[in-house]
Amino acid sequence: MLNVTARQDLMNKIIETLSVVVEDARFEFKENGLHARVVDASHVAMINMEVDSAAFDTWEIEETDLGLELRKVKELISLGAADDMIEMAYTPTSGVMTLNLGKIDRNIRPLDNTTISSPNVPKIDIPSKVVMSGAALAQALRAAKQVGDLVNLSIDSETFTVHVQGQTDSVTVSFAKDELDSLECTKPARSQYSLTYLVPMAKVFAGLGEITLGFGESFPLQLSFSFNDGAGEVVYYLAPRVESEY
Repeated sequence: MLNVTARQDLMNKIIETLSVVVEDARFEFKENGLHARVVDASHVAMINMEVDSAAFDTWEIEETDLGLELRKVKELISLGAADDMIEMAYTPTSGVMTLNLGKIDRNIRPLDNTTISSPNVPKIDIPSKVVMSGAALAQALRAAKQVGDLVNLSIDSETFTVHVQGQTDSVTVSFAKDELDSLECTKPARSQYSLTYLVPMAKVFAGLGEITLGFGESFPLQLSFSFNDGAGEVVYYLAPRVESEY
């Protein structure tokens, strides 16, 4: 049994975030909240998301995992305004999840959970971290995408830099330590990542205030941010592009 109600803006942020990486996701409805772990088909990008049950207006569940096509959920919630309520109901006997928005009921048959990858969360000791405005990082990444597809992130004890070298043009955006909320760097490092993956995620965190960005020399990138006053927590991992030359 599952009976969950949430504001449209909360559901929209959940679906929008996961959709950056996958088309289908396994939603783990636990006593303490919603959990989702997804990885793209090429195993380059991964999201670990946890949303506290307190973020939902109704949370009456028997613990269950449901695989859902994100497009179908998004289609319904896109019809509502931010403060509209989305109701979700499911019983194993019916085998169908019902999504309700006002007078609209949409029945969705969940996917076979065995067909959806739910990866283990990596345990990585990230050597360098920056805490900064999500809007500022999103702007830097969008500027970088104008001239290339691969971005070099570099850090030392005083500066965090976003740089892209295109065929003819380049973009460099540097942030001094006193322009950031915090900067931790054990030793200078530079690593390269794909903007094809990063820019869509930037659209998600651009309006969410503070983000934490961690990386190191040829380390995976780790982006952490929260939404709905901290009730929702997201950690996004992106594999580095290992090149002999940058």
